[in-house]
Amino acid sequence: MEHIDRRMLMAGMILLPVAARAARLGSGAEQAGLDALVRKWADEQGFRGLVALGRKGHATASSAQGFANVEKRLPFDLDVPMAIASISKRITAVMVMRLVERGQLALDAPIARYLPAYREDSGAKVTLRHLLSNSSGIPNQFGAVVRARPELFGKDMPAGEAVALFASGDPVFAPGTRFDYALTNWILVLAILERVSGTRFPNLARALVTTPLRLPATRLEHLGGSASYRTLDPPTVWTSPTADYLAAGGGFYGTGRDLMRFGHQVYGTSFLTPGSRRALTTIEVASDHYALGGRVREVAIAGKKVRCAWDTGNREGYRSVLGHRLDGGGTVVVLNNTGYSQKTMDEVAEAALRLQAR
Repeated sequence: MEHIDRRMLMAGMILLPVAARAARLGSGAEQAGLDALVRKWADEQGFRGLVALGRKGHATASSAQGFANVEKRLPFDLDVPMAIASISKRITAVMVMRLVERGQLALDAPIARYLPAYREDSGAKVTLRHLLSNSSGIPNQFGAVVRARPELFGKDMPAGEAVALFASGDPVFAPGTRFDYALTNWILVLAILERVSGTRFPNLARALVTTPLRLPATRLEHLGGSASYRTLDPPTVWTSPTADYLAAGGGFYGTGRDLMRFGHQVYGTSFLTPGSRRALTTIEVASDHYALGGRVREVAIAGKKVRCAWDTGNREGYRSVLGHRLDGGGTVVVLNNTGYSQKTMDEVAEAALRLQAR
């Protein structure tokens, strides 16, 4: 949903002051600037959500408008879990890189090495690098299959079965030649991770990422609190079932605090090797600025172009942005639950990053 109607905007504006106060971290120029920015976006664009700035994994300023849960009058907060949707892809890419570091996976090996039962032609040509950069050429058969068999929508099934049903079609372009944001890439990544490790994806995510990085609220189940909305007047909750085989591409929930820490630990510390960090921030598909599991983009800050790892999410009414300056200058997190325009989410995040003192 790209636009919020007037009734939604008015309902949200009624709720603004309490939530805005609840989300603020403190005083100072950065906090004052962020408060003014968020109020401006709320007044002019109907923004409802949380915006936070941080350094070295810790939030330094936070401001919000609206409520994370309208019915419960729950303000947005750095510790309220929300769906982070496709930011899950970057978490999954980090899982892959950790197994690459251990010698269990190779980015440029054909996926047939890891899925010997997969079709021979594509299996011999497509690599993990192609899957992680959405450039495999393997078509997304999910919609067509579910339309023909609606009982499959939201139904859990083993990863191998999901690969056979949704991710085994004839290639639509040669691997590495185009970008196609197809969920089938991530069904295959999940199947590879589970087969190579012998571990179910949720347990592997905990072992490789969320436990060592101390991300207690980053999970594949909703811990409650927030809700996403189609409308605000009356509040209409927006829900859609997500099967477990889709977890790698969009299944995680997380908090602003966890995302802030994830960005710093992955891109700015020795948690990953220099080679792994370089792989995650090297653009593979120039047309979409896409690296492995997420984008890298330049943001104009203080008259300079600053490279940023730029991860975004869109699921139900939830929208999210995690932007991390690759020069170590800071991190921004933007979270929303009313189907806000992703383009405007990016604009809010960029404007917030410019507030940080150099």
